[in-house]
Amino acid sequence: MSPANVGYQAPSVSVSSTLPKRTVDSSVLIVPVVSGSDDSAAPTVVANPFLDAEAVGEIEVALEALGAKGSAESLTRVVVPALPVGSVLAVGLGKDSGDWSADVIRRAAGVAARSLNGTEAVITTLSDIDLNAAVEGLILGAYRFTDFRSAKTAPKDTGLRSITALSTGAKKDAAQRAADIATAVATARDLVNTPPSHLFPDEFAKRAKALGEAAGLQVEILDEKALEKAGYGGIIGVGKGSSRPPRLVRLTHKGAKQRGKAAKKVALVGKGITFDTGGISIKPAANMHHMTSDMGGAAAVIATVVLAAKQRLPIDVIATVPMAENMPSATAQRPGDVLTQYGGITVEVLNTDAEGRLVLADAIVRAGEDEPDYLIETSTLTGAQTVALGARTPGVMGSDEFRDRVAGLSQRVGENGWPMPLPEELKDDLKSTVADLANVSGSRYAGMLVAGTYLREFVPEGVQWAHIDIAGPAYNTGGPWGYTGKGGTGVPTRTMFAVLEDIAANG
Repeated sequence: MSPANVGYQAPSVSVSSTLPKRTVDSSVLIVPVVSGSDDSAAPTVVANPFLDAEAVGEIEVALEALGAKGSAESLTRVVVPALPVGSVLAVGLGKDSGDWSADVIRRAAGVAARSLNGTEAVITTLSDIDLNAAVEGLILGAYRFTDFRSAKTAPKDTGLRSITALSTGAKKDAAQRAADIATAVATARDLVNTPPSHLFPDEFAKRAKALGEAAGLQVEILDEKALEKAGYGGIIGVGKGSSRPPRLVRLTHKGAKQRGKAAKKVALVGKGITFDTGGISIKPAANMHHMTSDMGGAAAVIATVVLAAKQRLPIDVIATVPMAENMPSATAQRPGDVLTQYGGITVEVLNTDAEGRLVLADAIVRAGEDEPDYLIETSTLTGAQTVALGARTPGVMGSDEFRDRVAGLSQRVGENGWPMPLPEELKDDLKSTVADLANVSGSRYAGMLVAGTYLREFVPEGVQWAHIDIAGPAYNTGGPWGYTGKGGTGVPTRTMFAVLEDIAANG
């Protein structure tokens, strides 16, 4: 991976205040429409300054002739001779509320992008919010992962070639920021979708280094010898069963001082288990292949710190990313083993499939040595997250005030994190008869919260922190929806970046 070609290569984005001056057969104008007043009525075009009455009339007549509807995320493609584009794609927003959320726009744009192959999209937008959401949705909806397709099965089309956002304000900077955010999410998706045969700890570390150096980040990588010497017992313990040894990657963005004051410092930590068999406590065979996504937290953290550097956020952001492969073998750690986490806390490993919290505890303690003001950790940590919140809603735990701040921003950007408690009594469930802590509870209840309680033991006192469990949301095992395809989703990259921007603006 050369620095010149690091990360996902998104379609080019431009902004215009006028429609194209000449017709390009491959160009498609995306126009939002809304449902008629009743089920039998044809959809109507949402009013905007780029379409005159003649063009609107032609679009609506064509839609009515085709029996089109304006229900949310519906698509109808028509030819309109009055417009200088090859065709028009009407995308439904649902009932006419006059005020649609950014995520409604983002999902509609994503659905539109998934239907456009080998085309140049032109989309009408009415505000900065619409523009940002539309650009993000188009890039993420157009995302595809074809690295391992041979010529026999590779898509014949070239995907979405370019995006032109029509905006009365012609906000190029806003469009480029939206494109950068979507590209970061897509880069995280690429990492998650890369199979474990090709993304193991050493290779993952090299890719993180390439991404970091291309963005001007400081990069440090600890190999297995350095980890052993420094006492990273959790990372070493989890990686013992694999022939491919673990790594710890550190990526640092130094923000400029603001108004003469030292920049706020934010630690990011992400779980990077490149494949998780469960170790000796082996998982069932069914759906184990989904564990290629067990490094989704690490992928999102790497993408986020790179994005922070590209956007030149005036804060310090330090990512600490543990990477290991959890395999069963003659050298693997056993249930009942005791290890010493980085920093000195001893842990009885009752279940080797609760490995994520072991590598994260090491990384959290190391991140704490940087004396951050805030610490955000994210991981595909517990199946209990999907039981409690389903496949699309991350659970957010941590310091009450910061937890709620993170969850609120997550909801605002459409990743929909939900605040969850960490009841004090759950710590009693992690008592061990031979060590300071056990890595799992003896109870079958509150598994997501127990894992968060375990991690809390390693967060430095006085640091505002949040833990985001993305076990379900990081990987879509079903069909595409909105701007989310099958496979890696890139969650919670947009949440973490929104939090970083909020800290940069408000402290």
